[in-house]
Amino acid sequence: MAANFALRSDRCPLLHRPPPLLYLNPQRALSRRPRFLLPSGRRRPGFRVSSSGGRRKGEEEKRGGVLIDVQRDEASQVGTDVEEEGGGRGVVLDGSYEGFEWKWPPWRDLPLRYKLIGTTSLAFVICNMDKVNLSIAIIPMSHQFGWNSSTAGLVQSSFFWGYALSQLPGGSLAKLFGGRKVLKVGVLAWSLATILVPFVAGFMPGLVLSRILVGVGEGVSPSAATDLIARSIPLQERSRAVAVVFGGLSVGSILGLLLAPSIIQNFGWESVFYIFGFLGIIWCLGFEFVKEGQSPFDAEYLFGLRKGPSGIRNSLFTSVYTRNSWSSSFKELGDSLKDVPWKAFFKSPAVWAMIYAHFCGSWGHYTCLSWLPTYFSEELDLNLMEAAWVSILPSLGSILITSIAAPFADNLISSGVETTVVRKICQTIAFMSPAVCMTLSSVDLGLPPWEIVAFLTGGLALSSFALSGLYCTHQDISLEYASILLGITNTVGAVPGIVGVALTGYLLDLTHSWSISLFAPSIFFYLTGTVVWLVFASSKPQDFSK
Repeated sequence: MAANFALRSDRCPLLHRPPPLLYLNPQRALSRRPRFLLPSGRRRPGFRVSSSGGRRKGEEEKRGGVLIDVQRDEASQVGTDVEEEGGGRGVVLDGSYEGFEWKWPPWRDLPLRYKLIGTTSLAFVICNMDKVNLSIAIIPMSHQFGWNSSTAGLVQSSFFWGYALSQLPGGSLAKLFGGRKVLKVGVLAWSLATILVPFVAGFMPGLVLSRILVGVGEGVSPSAATDLIARSIPLQERSRAVAVVFGGLSVGSILGLLLAPSIIQNFGWESVFYIFGFLGIIWCLGFEFVKEGQSPFDAEYLFGLRKGPSGIRNSLFTSVYTRNSWSSSFKELGDSLKDVPWKAFFKSPAVWAMIYAHFCGSWGHYTCLSWLPTYFSEELDLNLMEAAWVSILPSLGSILITSIAAPFADNLISSGVETTVVRKICQTIAFMSPAVCMTLSSVDLGLPPWEIVAFLTGGLALSSFALSGLYCTHQDISLEYASILLGITNTVGAVPGIVGVALTGYLLDLTHSWSISLFAPSIFFYLTGTVVWLVFASSKPQDFSK
């Protein structure tokens, strides 16, 4: 049955009779002679309009001073030809949607887990855009404010102070409230802090604090994403899910390094923080529409309307219940943290292997992410645009490698290979490849700049095998505590961002050697991380609560 609405006033001053009725039901409109017709052959969706007067049978209500006639009729025919007075024919404009479903957005019918994985990956794209924007903007900012390499390193490393501090709280909050809520709050926090950077750039404590806040917002995101994956993705799809989500970081690096130079050159370095921060706010608004079976254009979804006279009471009850649940959840947060088996975590050799591997991988990743544009600019004599374009090559390569590594790992597991063996193979490739390529780049072999770029690109791209190695092990060991385990390893993994990025700038001022300041420490940690991982890593599920 379809609802049929007619609006009319008491008197029409032009015709001295009740005005035309607006019908949404075509069957009802066809029962009268329509006055408003389109020429035959022109069919398009619209509203059926009838000029017939008189009072109609049906239910009537008076709302807001307007008399509303609600009538119920059978299903309709859309765009039906009718005969007009005088022998002509036309097509009645029909506003009924019965029999036709407007499928928008196109991904509306996808399973909820795919929607969440897609939007989470997009959040990670924006995450790295806001992370790498400073690595490009730091060059004109250093010239404007007169910073040396040590000061520039301090500014860039301040991001990781907040990133490290938010890991364990992020994992605990994700376990308690769910990754979806925590991710949304994190994106909003880092986006607002990114927009704040230009306002405090001339005041060093304020600039450092703003970047710490960016790190806090981004620091809760990995744990939130891990919680989403652990809750919704089966083991056979887990490598691909992790690859899609964390692969968004590579896409974000590419877009950030690709867009930032042109934005800075055309609008000034301040504009890159405004634009990238605003993208995160847009994401937060769009993430509200990721509801299974709901359309963003559904009035009931947008405005919280409910059918029936109890709609307002239901909305008020839901609001009160939400406030009460949040307040009780915060109260439960302290209690839940006491129940986490912290001692059992740190008694496990596999957990220690994850911690050290995360530290080693992050040292190479964060130092290169922060300093490669400057390295290409100063050591290889590339201009700002060229340095930024070259810096995106490792991220481009990472996307390609990830598309190979994830199916490779999942297929091995599906074919019966032990999960631990698969994770060790992938992580070994992720460590040894950049170690070898950095060694070739740091040794003076008389290589031209573009060969050095090729070596670094290949090595850093192959490090993406870690997404099918280390980054899947948290879920493999414990679905229940996956987010907290990632919070632990990511906390330690953020230390290289604090120490390594700043230490690279200090060593560069001290030695004026990129091989000693940038490459040598990374090579050391890649090699030792490989040994520890091969000896102690395990993906066997562990019951930490015993």
